[in-house]
Amino acid sequence: MSVVGIIAEYNPFHSGHEFLMNQARLLAGDDPVIVVMSGNYVQRGEMAILDKWSRAKAALAAGADLVFELPFSYAVQPADMFATGGVELLTKLGCSDLVFGVEDANINFEYFGQKIAKIPRQRQDFADYSQTYSTQYNQMVAREVGHEISEPNSILGLAYAVANANLGMPLHLHPVTRVGAGHDDILQREKVVQSASAIRNLLLNGEKGEDLAQWLPAGEIADIRKQRTLPNWDLLFPLLKYRLESASIPELQQIYQMSEGLEYKMKAEIHLAKDFSEFLRHVKSKRYTYSRLRRLSLYVLLNVTTSDVLHSYDDVSTMLLGYSKAGRKYLKKERKDFAVSIISKVDRKNSQNGTLGLQVRTDRLFEQMIGVDQNFGHRPLEVN
Repeated sequence: MSVVGIIAEYNPFHSGHEFLMNQARLLAGDDPVIVVMSGNYVQRGEMAILDKWSRAKAALAAGADLVFELPFSYAVQPADMFATGGVELLTKLGCSDLVFGVEDANINFEYFGQKIAKIPRQRQDFADYSQTYSTQYNQMVAREVGHEISEPNSILGLAYAVANANLGMPLHLHPVTRVGAGHDDILQREKVVQSASAIRNLLLNGEKGEDLAQWLPAGEIADIRKQRTLPNWDLLFPLLKYRLESASIPELQQIYQMSEGLEYKMKAEIHLAKDFSEFLRHVKSKRYTYSRLRRLSLYVLLNVTTSDVLHSYDDVSTMLLGYSKAGRKYLKKERKDFAVSIISKVDRKNSQNGTLGLQVRTDRLFEQMIGVDQNFGHRPLEVN
């Protein structure tokens, strides 16, 4: 059996994701395609523009057989942790193959991943405060493998390969060259595939018309129109401002990934900043990327502490968001052998601790934004 996995955010699901899904379906044949998808918060430190159930529904409609939620404690992380969480979860769900999009599928990700996984990392290797950690890491990769990997999807693809190597190579890797626009390209209306960031900007600027039908499935467009608001940092900024101004320095020092005096810098800059973009510019230094600062801002906003994240790893589980008829059959047959707890229904007892406890708690703010409960009262979606 070739159970094919995809690690995704689908923020939102668009024609480029459909292309990758088709490649996964070709590889899987009659076997299942499993998607591990970020929930209501994504890797770059933002709320997803559309809730997790709507995005899971789009994935199922495009050909996925099972959609599971990548827990918050892995989803809102740097590329290496995001990749580790996704690869581990797919492995525990019985996947044999991983399909992922990259700028250049000719790169031998499997070989590079194995080579980099063997390199011991020392803290002093990344101690140059005039450059970000990611820049220093990319320089180390180029030095060790003789090939510069700097494009966003290829960097993530390499992270998958390293995570896979660290786990003993449980997955066969299948990089697929992206089609259409690049990862962060601005809108190019003549292209069949747009970048997700360009589509989000279009949506946040009020576009909900027929143009979207070129790039998004009809069902997803309908869900976007139904959702009360499209979450973004412009809406969240006043809440972040309150949190930073009302929290004490000792409280902020407990926040996950708060380090090197950033609590003082953030508290000093938040009062005068007029919006989130200005706040980030003032906090930004050569040491930190904007993604790192957005994630930290999200942890502050949601009051996610180091202890919260570490304890979430004590009882790792994943929520089943949806399945096809074939996915249900696979689940019924193989579930007893899975090395991870699968949550099909959130209740008062299982929502108190571990992975699910943190997920339910952080989802509360997203629920306030869109006015729809994200966990209690939900059952997995089913498609024929």
